[in-house]
Amino acid sequence: MKNMAQALASVTDSIRDAEHEFRRPTGSVALLAVCKTRSVEEVRAAADAGQGDFGENYAQEALPKIRALDAAGIRWHFIGPIQANKTRDIALHFHWVHSLDRAKIARRLDAGRPDDRPPLNVCIQMNIDDENTKSGVGAAELRELAAEVAALPRLRLRGLMTLPAPAPGFEAQRRPFRRLREHLEELNREGFGLDTLSMGTTGDLRAAIAEGSTLVRVGTGLFGPRPGAAA
Repeated sequence: MKNMAQALASVTDSIRDAEHEFRRPTGSVALLAVCKTRSVEEVRAAADAGQGDFGENYAQEALPKIRALDAAGIRWHFIGPIQANKTRDIALHFHWVHSLDRAKIARRLDAGRPDDRPPLNVCIQMNIDDENTKSGVGAAELRELAAEVAALPRLRLRGLMTLPAPAPGFEAQRRPFRRLREHLEELNREGFGLDTLSMGTTGDLRAAIAEGSTLVRVGTGLFGPRPGAAA
């Protein structure tokens, strides 16, 4: 296991450096620690080092960690594709959902969220590069889905998320993030009041922050490499 306090400080420094470089307010970009495939012990070490937000891709993998770390005060974010038969678990156990891309799933999450809990924070996932292999809505469907989600009483529409195709070079990385920001700004001109751009990972963090990210999702940069995968 990496020295978690040092790893967290290094990632946080990278975020703060990018905030300064691109004239973003200090502290305006939050860190979401992506902990899919990571052990309870690794997540606990990061929480003990001061990290508060953790992202999981699979409900069945996340639930044992959530139960084991119930006393740690963690804010859990669901960031993977949402299966219809997992919506109740997600609505019950997570604070955020970043990967909403269908009205049917939104309605199921709304129905599964208990009345005595705060509304579930949600971001709509956009398939910003129109990749056949990725989830997310296109630009043509975004406005209608945003209106449907915003009308659901147990959900709170917070913003947009994307995971663009890998791009060579900083300027190429910026372009899809810029488009996502422009979509959010367009929705806000219509009164949606969105405040979250969930974009940027270990490899394109600077580009995302340059284009207005408010939350970056970092896995390998914090926990170290995961065999056969990248954060």
